[in-house]
Amino acid sequence: MSHPVKPHPSSRKLLRTPDDLIAAGLVPPEQKAALEAVAEQYATAVPPAFLDLIEHPDDPIGVQVIPTPDELRVTAAERSDPIGDDALSPVPGIVHRYADRALLKPLLVCPLYCRFCFRREHVGPDGGVLDDAALEIALDWLRTHPQIQEVILTGGDPLMLSPRRLGQIMVALSAMPHVTTIRLHSRVPVAAPERVTDDLLDVLESDKAVWMAVHINHAREMSEQARACLKRIVRRGIPLLGQSVLLRGVNDSEAALEALFRSMVEVRMRPYYLHQLDPAPGTARFHVPVAEGQKLLAGLRGRVTGLAWPTYVLDIPGGHGKVPLGPDYVDGPLNVRDPEGNPHTLARL
Repeated sequence: MSHPVKPHPSSRKLLRTPDDLIAAGLVPPEQKAALEAVAEQYATAVPPAFLDLIEHPDDPIGVQVIPTPDELRVTAAERSDPIGDDALSPVPGIVHRYADRALLKPLLVCPLYCRFCFRREHVGPDGGVLDDAALEIALDWLRTHPQIQEVILTGGDPLMLSPRRLGQIMVALSAMPHVTTIRLHSRVPVAAPERVTDDLLDVLESDKAVWMAVHINHAREMSEQARACLKRIVRRGIPLLGQSVLLRGVNDSEAALEALFRSMVEVRMRPYYLHQLDPAPGTARFHVPVAEGQKLLAGLRGRVTGLAWPTYVLDIPGGHGKVPLGPDYVDGPLNVRDPEGNPHTLARL
């Protein structure tokens, strides 16, 4: 269908409730009761920049952010903490899985709430913000663990913080002698590019190496505004990495993946990871089997530059970490080895 011209994103409403979605024509009125039940468990947010990209609710943009009653159907293989973050959190806001890296999650707020998110039971507009005391405890943990060389700001989305708050964190991390690299994981540049102001970019200045990984799943997310935002980030000397999730109905074709990876390279973003979907509750409709994902990537070999070639990875449930889904790591469609060589048989891939 044709998409109407809308006012500038800053003057329009973020869609949060079933009534908002119905009024925008994204869901039928008869689904209101079912979607209210979904809303009791999982947050919804469709920002104006993403709304502009939706041509119809079932297109590759709409299915990522529009809730459905199917989300309340949970399979036996799905779990609330599919990659084992909770067991690896020594203090609130910190996840320590790998020896030289740690996640710092200062908030669990996002510009939009992906319907396939592996943290979907934790993120939301009203929860998960570390107060001053909790943030200082998390920073002290980082200060007292000199083996941590890289801190990854995630959440939630760190670019949802105010420049003042984000600046405080960047100053604290930059003052830690053992921290050499600060990485930010964000959806903001494509979901709410208007938030990336000069003030926000100013606070990312550091003597440490600062990288940004941007979550993008379809080439259409690279709107004119998103491209301009990403170019502003690059001009600040911040290298960009692209992270994507392989999703049924979004990017499960050679053409869609090729267009996605090419769109990243065009804005000086290096495709980094293509993630196998984590088995979060109610996400079965997005699942693409590993064998199919491998076949899709094999079909791109020779068609795209090596610059546009991500590593296809699976985060093994239980906190064992990511493994590349290549011939040296996959013995069969259900058997993988973790980074220490231990075999794992997974219920659903």
